[in-house]
Amino acid sequence: MCRVGDALIVTALLDDETQQRFDRLRRKHFPPERNHLDAHLTLFHHLPGDRAAAIAEDLAAVAGRATGPLPVRVSGLRFTGRGVGYVLSSPGLVGLRAALAARWDPWLTPQDRAKGSDLHVTVQNKVEPDVARALHDELRAEFVPSTATAVGLAWWRYLDGPWEPVGRHVFGAGEEISGPRADAGPAPRTSGTGRARRRRREQG
Repeated sequence: MCRVGDALIVTALLDDETQQRFDRLRRKHFPPERNHLDAHLTLFHHLPGDRAAAIAEDLAAVAGRATGPLPVRVSGLRFTGRGVGYVLSSPGLVGLRAALAARWDPWLTPQDRAKGSDLHVTVQNKVEPDVARALHDELRAEFVPSTATAVGLAWWRYLDGPWEPVGRHVFGAGEEISGPRADAGPAPRTSGTGRARRRRREQG
């Protein structure tokens, strides 16, 4: 059950082969004491828990609008200073996220409002810069662009490290949504700022 003050996270579900590949890399390279999660493609980092019913409704609608899996390209690597991630591109997924962002605009944090088309999967974070640079160079030397698919959406409740699954929505035919929600007033202010900062440190 989601409550006022909870932070909700929305991710894209990747096809099994791609997910397993990123999971293996994350298990191998992410500091084990920080690795509470499988690899993930985050679309929204912090949505208000008291809007859970509306979020569920909109996720179901926007996933239902898709006619099937969305093409994704694994297009490169990113060195973040203390970690490494894979850069993804997907016009379809970016468009889907933009529709949700417009729908939820009053609820978005500055981080989520600025995210735009930035799609990535982190496989290493919070290590020494020389360790991250070495992994980036290693992975870049063997990197070959590849294709994948986004097969749906998932949403989660943040638990100060781990994430609790709340729901999943597989892409398929359904109702289209557009425009802002009629009930999308500003989310109540909470004391969750510190938790949001911790989440950005721990999520990767």
